[in-house]
Amino acid sequence: MENMQYAEELVREFLVFRGFTNTLQAFETELSTDIGKAFQVDKILDLIFSVYVPKFQVEKLVGLLGFFKQCFSSSSETIVTATLSKLEVSILRYYIVHALQTGRKDKVVEFFGVNGNDLLQKGQDWTAWFAIPYLKNPHIDPQFRVYFTKEWYEALRLSVKNFFSEIFNGTRLPALLKISSEKNTVNRLKKDIKQLNVKLSQLQVLLEERDTQLCRLRNNAESITDANMGRTMISTPSSGMHEENLHLSTNTQETSTTAHVGETDPGQKWAVSVAAKSLSSTNASTPGYDASSPPTLVEDVSASDTIHMYYDGSHTEHGREMQREEDFPEVKIDYQDTFLGHTSPISRCRFSASGDNIASASVDGTVRIWTHDSATPASRNATIYCGAEIMSLDWECKSDRLLLIGTADGGIKAWNVDAKRVVCDLNTTEAFPSVLDLKCSPVEPIFVSAAASRGYGSSYIDSLGFASLTVWNMKTWKAMTVLPLGEDPPAITSLCFNHNGKILAASAVDGMIHMFDMSAGLQITGWPAHDSAISSILFGPDETSIFSLGSDGKILEWSLQNQGRILWSKNCSRYRDPETSKQFRHEMALDANGRQLLATSSSVRAPIYQVRGNTNGLKTLPHSAAITTVDWHPTLPVFLTGSADNSVRVTSIL
Repeated sequence: MENMQYAEELVREFLVFRGFTNTLQAFETELSTDIGKAFQVDKILDLIFSVYVPKFQVEKLVGLLGFFKQCFSSSSETIVTATLSKLEVSILRYYIVHALQTGRKDKVVEFFGVNGNDLLQKGQDWTAWFAIPYLKNPHIDPQFRVYFTKEWYEALRLSVKNFFSEIFNGTRLPALLKISSEKNTVNRLKKDIKQLNVKLSQLQVLLEERDTQLCRLRNNAESITDANMGRTMISTPSSGMHEENLHLSTNTQETSTTAHVGETDPGQKWAVSVAAKSLSSTNASTPGYDASSPPTLVEDVSASDTIHMYYDGSHTEHGREMQREEDFPEVKIDYQDTFLGHTSPISRCRFSASGDNIASASVDGTVRIWTHDSATPASRNATIYCGAEIMSLDWECKSDRLLLIGTADGGIKAWNVDAKRVVCDLNTTEAFPSVLDLKCSPVEPIFVSAAASRGYGSSYIDSLGFASLTVWNMKTWKAMTVLPLGEDPPAITSLCFNHNGKILAASAVDGMIHMFDMSAGLQITGWPAHDSAISSILFGPDETSIFSLGSDGKILEWSLQNQGRILWSKNCSRYRDPETSKQFRHEMALDANGRQLLATSSSVRAPIYQVRGNTNGLKTLPHSAAITTVDWHPTLPVFLTGSADNSVRVTSIL
């Protein structure tokens, strides 16, 4: 019913336009009573049993029941109407019983005086009730005794609640209420069209630039080929010496090739970097070119005109393959929404367990709860002021009701999104004020906090001291136990539960991965995974592996069946700027299928890698600053990116 207010405005506008002022006045009068209570069951129950009956407002009670009977009076809902008629009889009898219990026989007489004729017309079972105000002890009379019991009242209230819950859950929305949703859809489509037009313009400019570069390469290749052919025609015995001294350095681990010449003029330089992609596009236009023949080495007549070509979109640097960022295709999106509710850089953003709600936090100590889907009720939207930098967020796994917030001053807050208030405000010990991560168990009502003491460095990692892992009970909101880490353990930066909550993985700034048995509260294994600090850790989709992201930009997938074995790896160090990385902790996120891995970036774009795939990675649409936090929707191909430009984006990909 989130579109109710918009529909009411449309009705007002129409009535004013047609000049139906009397109708408008009646509409406003009925709207002020809100007789239907927006089809909210709890409010209707309170209206009947806590307002109309205790205050003896029988006219309003009869009017409310008549209103609902009229709503469900269609021929296709005869069973519903019959059930409501039976409930109406019981509610009116409860009104009489309540009046007698409170000593207000006059209200019973008044009730029969006003509604007696209507009751007699409905059935003869009301006949005996006309004598009830004149009985001395009606509560012990065999005919009425059951209506005075507490069990009968509780059964009546439960029946009314179940009836309205079932009816309202299946109620078809009026077409007028669908207008708002359609309007939102149209606005979103217009926004998508605008973004696509901008993207099309950018692609057209890029295409023109690539065409210009391709023409220039072809012209250079043709001129050099012509010059080479001319030298071949007037070759001298010395050219044989040149051919003998010319050799090709081909290494299977490298993708670039260099030609060397023995005796050349100091003003000349021989060099060529060959790539199959550019070479084929250039030489294919040359007459007599054979695609199966090896690349031809050509002499460069100018030291400044070296031609650089690449194999399969990559080149080598110090003997190692490096994939260029521009070779990552831009992700194809279905739609993208931008949330601009924050006023400082984003530190964390997380989808709720169902994916309907989003929590995003900024370094100024505020958390915003919001939704990106117009079809989702926005009643849970809220702003939470924590008074310190937010360092961690996590939703309760079984529902969307609780959000845990960890701060830089040792605070852990539990926010109830239904009540819109903090239901518990915990504090770690003074020795460990930085709550770096929080993780709720997917099965039990517990969560684990990773807190750290203060360090003495200026960067994010160096500012962390020793670690403390605490298990908390979410029913009593008290600490249960502290997991053992040894003496003076390095700070724990990231936590992750397996599917049944029996195993907890934790990563540390010394590059170690720790595994804990939660039932025993003991560490069962651990191994050194990185030469640098680990900033994020995730279980693989089948939980036979675990992913770790080092502060050096290396992403490793470790086998849990053969400990120490690396199943897959990526190096995203080019997305790491040392200066930016000092200010925030990098993290990664896996999609629902575990096939795509999204990582944060010091650049305006973030990489999306295909896990164990042969295809190239993707890159996100750009923010205007570094991407500081990421997350995936729990079921859909939708991801979150939070940025240092204060924005959070929800992107649905094709």
